[in-house]
Amino acid sequence: MVNFKEDKELNVLNHSCAHLMAQAVKHLYPEAKFWVGPVVEEGFYYDIDLGDKVIKEEDIAAIEREMKKISKDGKRIVRHEISKEEALEMFKDDPYKIDLISRMDENEQVISCYSQGDFTDLCRGPHVESVKECKYFKLIKFSGAYWKGDSKNKMLQRIYGVCFPTEEGLNEHLRMLEEAKERDHRKIGKDLGIYMLSDLVGKGLPMYLPNGFTLWNILENYIRDKEIKRGYVHVQTPPLGNVNLYKTSGHLDHYKDSMFPIMQVEDEEYVLRPMNCPHHMVMYANDLHSYKDLPLRIAEIARDCRYEASGALKGIERVRTFCQNDCHIFCTPEQIEDEFKGVIDLILEVYKELGLKNYRFELSLRDPEDKVKYHQDDEMWEKAENALRKIMDDLNIPYVEKIGEAAFYGPKCDVQVQPAVGNEITLSTCQIDFCLPMKFDLSYIDKDGSKKTPVVLHRAILGSIDRAIAFYLEETKGALPLWLAPNQINVIPVNNQYHLDYSKELYNKLRENYRVTLDDREEKLGYKMRESVIKKTPYTLIIGQNEVDNKTVSYRRYGSEETKTVSYEEFVSMINKEIEDKELLVK
Repeated sequence: MVNFKEDKELNVLNHSCAHLMAQAVKHLYPEAKFWVGPVVEEGFYYDIDLGDKVIKEEDIAAIEREMKKISKDGKRIVRHEISKEEALEMFKDDPYKIDLISRMDENEQVISCYSQGDFTDLCRGPHVESVKECKYFKLIKFSGAYWKGDSKNKMLQRIYGVCFPTEEGLNEHLRMLEEAKERDHRKIGKDLGIYMLSDLVGKGLPMYLPNGFTLWNILENYIRDKEIKRGYVHVQTPPLGNVNLYKTSGHLDHYKDSMFPIMQVEDEEYVLRPMNCPHHMVMYANDLHSYKDLPLRIAEIARDCRYEASGALKGIERVRTFCQNDCHIFCTPEQIEDEFKGVIDLILEVYKELGLKNYRFELSLRDPEDKVKYHQDDEMWEKAENALRKIMDDLNIPYVEKIGEAAFYGPKCDVQVQPAVGNEITLSTCQIDFCLPMKFDLSYIDKDGSKKTPVVLHRAILGSIDRAIAFYLEETKGALPLWLAPNQINVIPVNNQYHLDYSKELYNKLRENYRVTLDDREEKLGYKMRESVIKKTPYTLIIGQNEVDNKTVSYRRYGSEETKTVSYEEFVSMINKEIEDKELLVK
C-alpha cells in the first residue's frame, strides 16, 4: 500500500487536492471554516467546522461533484507571500486560521497562502500548477474530530480523500482499499467470533471469545512445545512490579512515555510492566550459576501493558495490554553466535510452517550522533553491533541497517513481515544486551573460577500473540489452516428425521480428537451450508441417506464447490496428514 506522506509526488498532489476539497466545501457551505488539511500516510484530510451540520454519504457525493466541476475549470494555483498582519486581516472571519497565524513564530515575517480561483487558503505548500492535475481523486471516509484533538473542544467534520496522477493509479488503489476491508482483522474477528472490545472494560483491552481463545491456546501451545524441544524453560511472573525494578533496569528513564502511571500502594510504588526483561533478570539472580549452567533460556508467554494513545489503537494489532512470546537467553560471550543462530533458525522454521514468505531482516543500531538515549558504553556498542553483523553475514542472510532504531540497552535484529495488504510490521526480534546484566549485577562462575557477567539475548518469535493473530487473520482472510481453525469440522444432517443418529455418531467419534460442531437445527440444508462457508469451516460433512446406508462421509472443503464421498477411515487419514503437514487451507 502506498504511503502518501513519504512519496514526494503524491504528497504534493494530495496536499493540493485537500485545497480542492476545501474549495468545493466552501461553495456548498459558504459558512464553512477550516482548521488543518494535512497529507497523512493514507492520503489527505481536512478538518472543517460546518456549524451544526453533520456530514453524510449524500454530502460526500455532492462534494465530489463540485470538486470535479472545479478541476475541469483548470484554475492555476498561485502562491502569495504576505506579512503576519496581512494574514490576520485576510482570515479575520475564520477563528481557526487566526489561531494558526497567532501561534506562528514572531520571526516568521513572511507567510504564504495559495489561491485558486475564488478560494484562498493559508499554506506553506508546495502545490501542483493547477487544479486540473487533481482530477483523479476519491473521498474515502469521514468522521468527527475534536479541534486540536482535545475532547473539551468543538467537534469538527473530518473528510479523508486520495488523489493520483492517473485514473489507473486511483482505480488500483481503490481496489486495494476494498481488498484491505475484506482482510481487516477487526471485521474478520467479529464475523468469526474471535474477540470483542468494550468501552466499559476499557479502550485497547481485548477480550477473547471461545473461538479466539481456542486459536490463542493452539498458537501458545505450538510455540511453547517448539521452545521446550530446544531447551527452553518456561516461567510465570507478575504483570506489574515495584517502580524500583524499572529504575534499576533503566526502563523508567528511557521508556516512561510508553508506561502507565505509577500506582501508590501503601508505602510502595508500583507500575504495570511494559516488558518482562527486569523480572527475568531478578529470576536469574535468584540462584548461583556456573558456566556449565549456560545457556539458560528463560521463556514466558507474558502479559504486558503499554500506554497507547486512543487514536493509535487498532483491534488486536495495537492494544494497551498484550501477551509476548518472550524469552531471555543468558549465555557466555562465546555462546552468543550459536544462540543467535538458534533463534534465527527457530524463526525460519516457524515462518515456514505458518506459510509466511514475504519478510526481511533489519539490524537496528545505535545512532552515534545521539548517544544520550542509549546506555553509555561505546566499547559495548561496538562489540555488540559487530557481533550482530558477523552472525548475519555468516548465516548468509541479507539485511539492512537501521541507524537509531536500537533499544536503549543494545542492538537488535528485527524481522519485518509484509502483510497481504498494508505496511510492514515487526513480528520477530532478537536483541543482544550487555547492559541489563550489569545493571542487575548478574554473574556466573567461569572455568577458571572467576566471576563473569553473562550476556543476554532478548528474543520473541511470534512477537505478541495478539498481533500475530491479527496478522494471520488478515493474511488468510480468516480461512485458517486446519491445524489452527477453532472449529475444524461441521457435521450437517440432510434431514434430522432420517440422518441425525448417524450424524451424532460421527460427531461423537470425531470430537475425541478434533474440534467439531453438529448443526442439527431445523433449517434448510442450503442455509446451513452457506453459514458453514461464511464461518470459514475447513470441512463441512453432509450426511444423507447414502452416507447412512454405506457408513461413509461426504465432505466439502472450504474454497471448493466439489463434494467428495469417502470412508470414515479415509477421511480421518486425510485430515490427519493435513494437520501434520500444516497445510494452508486456501493456497
